[in-house]
Amino acid sequence: MTTHDGDSRRRDRLPRGWLTAVGTVLVLAVGGVVLTRTLDAGTVVSTVAAADPSLLVAALVAYLLSWPVRGRRYRDVLAPMGHRCGSAFLTATVFASQTANLIVPARAGDGVRAYLLKDRRDVPYPTGVASLAVERAFDLVALGVLGGTALAALLLDGRTVLSADAGETAAAVGPGRAVAAAAGIAAAAALASAVTVAVARSDRRFGPGLRDQVDRLDRPRLSRVVDAVVRFGAAVRVVAADPGALLRVLLASGAVWGLDVLTAVLVLAALVGGTGGLAPVTLVVVGTLAVSAGNLAKVLPLSQGGVGLYEAAFTGIVVAAAPIPAEIALAAAVLDHALKNAVTLGGGGVAGLAFNVSPTAGAGEAEGTDAPATAEPTADGAEPAAEGDPSAAGPPGF
Repeated sequence: MTTHDGDSRRRDRLPRGWLTAVGTVLVLAVGGVVLTRTLDAGTVVSTVAAADPSLLVAALVAYLLSWPVRGRRYRDVLAPMGHRCGSAFLTATVFASQTANLIVPARAGDGVRAYLLKDRRDVPYPTGVASLAVERAFDLVALGVLGGTALAALLLDGRTVLSADAGETAAAVGPGRAVAAAAGIAAAAALASAVTVAVARSDRRFGPGLRDQVDRLDRPRLSRVVDAVVRFGAAVRVVAADPGALLRVLLASGAVWGLDVLTAVLVLAALVGGTGGLAPVTLVVVGTLAVSAGNLAKVLPLSQGGVGLYEAAFTGIVVAAAPIPAEIALAAAVLDHALKNAVTLGGGGVAGLAFNVSPTAGAGEAEGTDAPATAEPTADGAEPAAEGDPSAAGPPGF
């Protein structure tokens, strides 16, 4: 038996999502140690207890408003692929899938959404999976642009960003390492996503050449990765080929994450007592950068639902970019993340009742999404069309 076979068998014996579960425990354990040794846990709790209820309600409303926009955006992603569904239905599927991602390891919610689309609207599994990849690409573009814009506001004129009472420039606040890290991540995410969209809008065919190169190496695992990349590129090309759909998805992505940022800014304002002596624009800029960094940190599959990762990145950015105590920054991160997860779980519960499906059951049913997505390419390198799937007959293959 080869080493590769032994590794494969060991992986098969491990429970699905075990790495995420272990990572969650480790992240929370390390976070707990840092909290008890470097921060006053009592201050964090008292800060949350003293939050302004009216501002928290405003934050809740802002976040609730983002969900219909998510559904509308997903409709604009699916439409160029040949599948038109109602925004209300799609909002419910997004709720269900995001709830499953919070509850079930290994991003099982992605499978839940593909399953619901197939079961309730006869959208082929490959199209459902591809639409999710496209949605994520535009999420990264929006987060990168928002984070980069906020960073530019901090660096171009720190004294106009920070209030006069603070008496400090942005460069003088903290070591700046968290800001630098966030800047790098945001820039990389925006650049990678923008390049993906630009390449998708071009007429050049990349799939056949990539597959030929991999075939020469005779590496099955690498071949599967390349197949996934080609399918992703083909899916983005379907949306990018429609200028109207591309513009609508870009604007909707900006609105989704703009409302997400507004939620965090209102939570932060609820904890510091309005503006807390800072210029109002400071909270907006710092909140934007913190939310961008926190959500980009959640991309790392190290904990369930990004718990701990979001709070760490958010707190680090706020402390580094504004004269706000670490305890207040952490309280804002925890409260912001908890509010958003509570809305997601509540909406997902309602969607589950409406669809008569549980997150775990839907995830189990959707595990079959891998099979149809790995169909052999046609002779010209394009992805074969699933039976009855008009999306695959759109623009030329990737």
